[in-house]
Amino acid sequence: MGACHRPHCIGGKRILEDTMKKLVLAAALTAAASTAFAGSMADPVVEPVVIEEAAGSSGNDVWVPLLLLVIVAAAASAS
Repeated sequence: MGACHRPHCIGGKRILEDTMKKLVLAAALTAAASTAFAGSMADPVVEPVVIEEAAGSSGNDVWVPLLLLVIVAAAASAS
């Protein structure tokens, strides 16, 4: 096989070897950093869920339209 004459082959295998070493080192450091910041052995804090009920009942919503209907009906029958 002939010698490599492309720019990335300067020095033969040496550039590829150095690149692979840097890649492996970067992967190892990334893995170490991600496990270091992953969390601790402490129990997780879970807050209780708060459910609020409606302020009033739905029966109170019916009275206002009925009262207005009675007032309109009384005014219409009086005139």
